[in-house]
Formats: sequence, structure tokens, C-alpha cells
Amino acid sequence: MKKTSIGGQALIEGLLMIGPKSVATAIRKTNGEIVVKKKDLPPKDVLSKIPVVRGIVGFVRQLVLGMKALMYSAEALDVDMGEEIEPTKFDKFIERIFGDKIKDAAIYFAVILAIIIGVGLFILLPNFLADFVKINESSGTQAIIRNLLEGIIRIVIFVAYLAFASRLKDIERVWQYHGAEHKTIHCYEHGEELTADNVKKYSTKHPRCGTSFLFIVMIVSIIVFSLVGWHGKAMNILLRILLIPIVAGISYELLKLAGRSDSKIVQIINAPGLALQYLTTKEPDNEQIEVAIAALKSVLENIKDEDKW
Repeated sequence: MKKTSIGGQALIEGLLMIGPKSVATAIRKTNGEIVVKKKDLPPKDVLSKIPVVRGIVGFVRQLVLGMKALMYSAEALDVDMGEEIEPTKFDKFIERIFGDKIKDAAIYFAVILAIIIGVGLFILLPNFLADFVKINESSGTQAIIRNLLEGIIRIVIFVAYLAFASRLKDIERVWQYHGAEHKTIHCYEHGEELTADNVKKYSTKHPRCGTSFLFIVMIVSIIVFSLVGWHGKAMNILLRILLIPIVAGISYELLKLAGRSDSKIVQIINAPGLALQYLTTKEPDNEQIEVAIAALKSVLENIKDEDKW
């Protein structure tokens, strides 16, 4: 079995696939047609080759690509919105300010907002709650205990968030497309022809999943934050915000290792993330698998065989 760096993201009735040279968005329109939009990626720069730093760059890049693809998938569905709504004065003001760049502005605003919400919910809130627990101040292990408690709270919030999201009916099809993405990549990595029948055989769980990445972030944050000790609320918040890029970079390297190695240690690292994918992936139907195949085939076009793996 060969390994690949190709990954993706589930969208509204579609998938985003990011390959070594290009990115493709495949959408199943309301008339049943699969529409594929492909774009070449810029050449890798120096930052994309430095361990840890490349994880930070890749994380931001995927957030932007993912948000653009999500907005495109919503537009591509041709959903009937009824009568046209008259733009408000605020809408007209925003359009005058940004002009033709209004869509790009909306995308970057959404990315920034998503980062702020994520940091607040999964980084700052656990720290705030952990500070309420009384611990013997004279204990030399106080910082370690508090950071461990903070990490446990963070994991509980994360799992609760996924469990709640998985119960939403509208999210179920997104989880199915997520499963189709993993199955299709598994089929490709096993060297089989990309057909619906072949793809069906494989698991909806994959070690290089974003769910696994986020869980690794939770664990790495406990270790990294413990190294800087425990301080007042303001200092704790500042340190955590400053260290988020380091945590993301280290987590990326671990995820990259998890996707390329089958050692026992790596299997242990993978286990919690794979378990959480029972919440974030569902078995897809044939039509969803066909969309995933179309997206993957698109990013495999016009690249050398050695670049595919």
C-alpha cells in the first residue's frame, strides 16, 4: 500500500480535494450533474518546506481554500431562493467599500471569525474553567495538574461539540461526503481502479483526517502549555494565543507521520482520532462516491506518477 498526501473536505453536496499540484471542487447539482472546478496550486515556497512552519502555512491555506469551496458549493446548487430580496443600506454600503472584492472579503472575514470562535471555545474557555478549580498552591506540580485539567476540559468540549453536530439532520449528508472522501483516498492508496464498487470496500476512517488533527492539537497543547507554566488569566490567554501556531505546526508533523507510518506507536497516536471519526463520517451512497471519485481524478490529472504518492 502506498501513501499519498492528498486530502479534502466535505462540502454542501460535494467535496474539496487538495492534491500535490492542484485543488478540485466537485459538486452534485440539483439536476444530478457533477460539476468539477479545478485550480492549480502555486509552487511551494521556502516556508512550505520547513518542519513545523509548513504546518502553520498549510493550516491557514486549507482554511481559506475550504471556506472558498464551501461558498462555491452553496452557489453551485442552484437552490431556488424565491423572490429577490431588496439589499439593505448596509449591504449597499459594504458593496461600495469592497466592490468586486466583496466575495473575497467575506471569505477572509469568515476564516478570521472561525479562528476566533475556535480559539475562544477550545483554547480560552477550557483555561478559564480550569482556573476555577482549587489546587494546593504550594504543590510543585500545580502547573502540570492545571494544564492537564485544562486539556481534559478541552477534549470534553470538543467531543461534546462533535456529538451535538452529528445529531443535526442537515449535517448527516456532509458526514456522508466526508466518508466518501476517505473511502476514495483509501482505494487510490491501495492501487485499485477508482470505481464505486472498489471504493465501497474501504473504511470511512482515515488517519490523515482533520478530526484526527484536531484531537492531536488537544494533546499537543497540554504538553506545550505545561512548559510555560500557569499564570494569571491575562498572561495565560496571551501565552496560549502566541503558542497556537507552534501547537498547530507540531500537530501537523505528527499527523503527517501518522499518515505515512504503520508502527505500533503511530497506531496508538491514531486510535483516538479514528474513534472520533465515528461521529464525523457516515457511509456514503453511490452518488456521493461518484462525486468523490470525480474530485480525486481531477487532482490526479497531468502530474507525474512519483508526485501522486
